[in-house]
Amino acid sequence: MDLKSKLKEVFGYDKFRGNQEVIINNILAGKNTFVIMPTGAGKSMCYQLPAIVRPGTAIVISPLIALMKNQVDQLNAVGINARFLNSTLSKSEINRIKKSTLAGEVKLLYVAPESLTKPENVEFLKEANISFAAIDEAHCISEWGHDFRPEYRRIKDIIKQVGNLPVIALTATATPKVQIDIQRNLQMEDAHIFKSSFNRDNLYYEVRPKKGVKKQLVKFIREHTGKSGIIYCLSRKKVEEIANFLKVNGIKVAPYHAGFEPSVRMKNQDDFLNEEVDVIVATIAFGMGIDKPDVRFVIHYDVPKSLEGYYQETGRAGRDGLEGNCIMFYSYADILKLEKFNKDKTVTERDNALILLDEMSSYAESAMCRRKQLLHYFGEEYSDENCKKEGKCDNCKFPREEYEGKEFVKIAIEAAEQTQNRFGMTHLVSVIRGSQNQYIKSYSHDKLPVYGAGADRDEPFWKSVIRQTLLNEFIQKNIENVGVLKVSERGLAFLKNPTDIMLTKNHDFSDTDSDQNESNEHPRAPAGGKSYDPVLFDLLKAERKRIARDKDLPPYVIVQDPSLEEMATTFPTTSEALGNVNGIGMGKVQKFGNAFLKLIQKYVEDNDIDIEDVVVIKSAGNKSKNKIYIIQQIDRQIDLENVAEEKGWSMSQLLDEIEIICYSGTRLNLDYYLEQILDDDRQDDVIDYFLNAESDNIEDAKYEFEEEDLSEEDLRLMRIKFLSEHAN
Repeated sequence: MDLKSKLKEVFGYDKFRGNQEVIINNILAGKNTFVIMPTGAGKSMCYQLPAIVRPGTAIVISPLIALMKNQVDQLNAVGINARFLNSTLSKSEINRIKKSTLAGEVKLLYVAPESLTKPENVEFLKEANISFAAIDEAHCISEWGHDFRPEYRRIKDIIKQVGNLPVIALTATATPKVQIDIQRNLQMEDAHIFKSSFNRDNLYYEVRPKKGVKKQLVKFIREHTGKSGIIYCLSRKKVEEIANFLKVNGIKVAPYHAGFEPSVRMKNQDDFLNEEVDVIVATIAFGMGIDKPDVRFVIHYDVPKSLEGYYQETGRAGRDGLEGNCIMFYSYADILKLEKFNKDKTVTERDNALILLDEMSSYAESAMCRRKQLLHYFGEEYSDENCKKEGKCDNCKFPREEYEGKEFVKIAIEAAEQTQNRFGMTHLVSVIRGSQNQYIKSYSHDKLPVYGAGADRDEPFWKSVIRQTLLNEFIQKNIENVGVLKVSERGLAFLKNPTDIMLTKNHDFSDTDSDQNESNEHPRAPAGGKSYDPVLFDLLKAERKRIARDKDLPPYVIVQDPSLEEMATTFPTTSEALGNVNGIGMGKVQKFGNAFLKLIQKYVEDNDIDIEDVVVIKSAGNKSKNKIYIIQQIDRQIDLENVAEEKGWSMSQLLDEIEIICYSGTRLNLDYYLEQILDDDRQDDVIDYFLNAESDNIEDAKYEFEEEDLSEEDLRLMRIKFLSEHAN
C-alpha cells in the first residue's frame, strides 16, 4: 500500500508532516504507539489513515462530543464512513450504528469513555472486527494531566476484554510526569514514543493585567474584525455575560458551555466553524479536537487551572501555521478563587492543584521569555534568541529590567543542596528568608548555613530567582516526586565556579480590577474629573450653552456635566459612539448631537488625537431588559404602582429606572398617570420652575415647593415629563 497516494486520494495532501508517516507505519505493523504532538501538528491523521488502510474498524476513544462530531463530519465529507457512539444518540440510532459496524461498513468508530464502559457496548465491540484502539487526549488518564477523567483509568481493562489490540495513545500536552503516568496506566511502557517539539513558532504569547478587560476585548476584536477567535472563561455564568456583552457591541458571537442543550451547543459550534459567527465565548468544554485551522486569537478572560490547560487551549490558534495571538488576562485574585474551588478535594488532590496553580502564577508574573517557560515545563530546552529577535512574546518584545543574579542563584542552589534535594519551592524560600515555622525547625533547617541568607528580600523575589534558576537548569524538577526540586550537574558546577548571570525583574500585577469594578461597563470620569480633557470639556460646555440659548432651554436639559466629562474622555466622533455615552442615547444624538460631533471631530483632528486608543462600549445586562419592559408598560398606560409591584421594586426604584431611560434620550409620556395625582395648574408651575432653574436638582425643587403639598416622587415624575418634552 502506497501511503502517500492514499493520503493524496483521501485528504488531498502531497506529503506527510513531521513524524506522521513513521507513526502510521508503526501502527500498521501492529505496535503500541505513543504520540506526543502539539495541537495543530496533525495528530488525528496518525490514526485516521491507518484506520482507512487496515481491514476492520478502528475505535477512537475521545472525551468530547464536539471533537467526535467535528471529525466524523470531516471524514464523511471525504467519503470515509465514520460514526460516533455517545449520549446524544437515541436507542434506534445506536442500534443502526452497531449494525453497520458489525457489517464491516464503518472504518472509524468514535466512542466516549463513558459509553465504552457500558457492558452492552463492550459485548458489541467483542463481536466487531476491531483493527486497533486510538486513545485521543490521553493526558486525561493522569491525575497530573489538566483534564483528569477517572473513567480513562478503565480503558486498558476494557481494551483487553475486546481483544489483543494495538494501541495508539495521543496527546498534545504532557509533562514528563504525565507521560510516565500515561504509559503506566495503559501498560504500554514498551510503546514506541514519537515526540514532536512543543514549539509553535507562529503563536504570539502575551499576559495582560486584568484591568478594564471588557473595554480591551472590544478594542482587540474590532482591531481584528472578521477574524475567528475563542475567548475562554472559567464559569458558565461568565461565558453568557461576556457573549451577551460582545453581542450588544456589534460583534458576531456565540456562547458555548456544557449547560446548554446539545442542539444549542452543536448549532453554536457549527456557526463558528461555518463562519456565521466570528467569536465563540466558552468554557474549556469547547475546542478539544475542533479542526478549525484559521482561529486567529485565543483569549483567556480568566486564568486557567494549569499550564497544560493553557498550552492546550492556546494551541487552537493558528493551526494553519499563520498568525495566532494568545492573550491571557491575569490577576492573582483569580488564583485565590481557583484555590477556593479546591477546598472540598482530598488533601492530595488539593496539594496537586496548588502546585499547578503556582506554576500558572509564576508563568504569568515572570518576565522571562514565555515560550522558553512553556517548553521547559514540557521538558524541552529552548534558546530564546529567536523569540527575542522576532518579538513573539510580550516579554521578548518589551524586555523588563535585568539585574546581576550570581549571588542570588548561588543561594538558591545551596538551599536545594543543603536540604538534600527533598523539598519544593515554598520550603526553599522559607529557609532562604529565615522563616520561623515548625516545619523548618522539625527538620533542623534553621541550623543550615543558607538559613536566613536572603532575609532582606521578600517571598515573590526569591520565588522569581528560583524559577529562573530552574529555567537555567541549575536545579531541576524531580519527576517521581512532584513539586520537589533537586540540584543538577550544571548547578553543582556553578557552585564550584560561580559566573555572572543576568536575571529579570518580575511583572507587578497588583493593580487589577475586582469583579465589582469590572461589572461597571461604562468608563466614567472619576469624581475629581482628572481623566477628561479639560480644554475639550470647556469647549463642549460653551457649545451646550449656545444650543440652550437657541432652544430657549436651561443648559442641563441639553446634556448634563457627567455626560460632557465622558465625551471629553472618550472623544466620540460618530453618532453611534456619541449615543453610547452615559446620559445621551440616540434620541439626544438626533436632537442635539450634530453640533457636538462637529466640535469633537475638529478637536481630534487639530490635536492629532489617536481615537483608535479610545473604545466606547455599550452596557449589556438587565438595564436593557428593564428598559423595554418599562416603555411597553407606559405605552399601555399601566399604573406605575402596578409596574413597580410586578418587578418587586419600590416606587423610588422604578423612578430610578425611568430616569435612566429618560436621561438616555427616550421620550416617555406619563400624562395618563400625572393627571391622576396633579391638576394642570400645579403641573404648569413645576414645568415653569424647571424651565428657568439652573439645575434639575430635586433638593432645590423641594425647597422651592416646600409650602405646597408636593412629594419628592411628584417632583421626580414632573422632571421626567419636562425632560421628555423639552430635551428628548
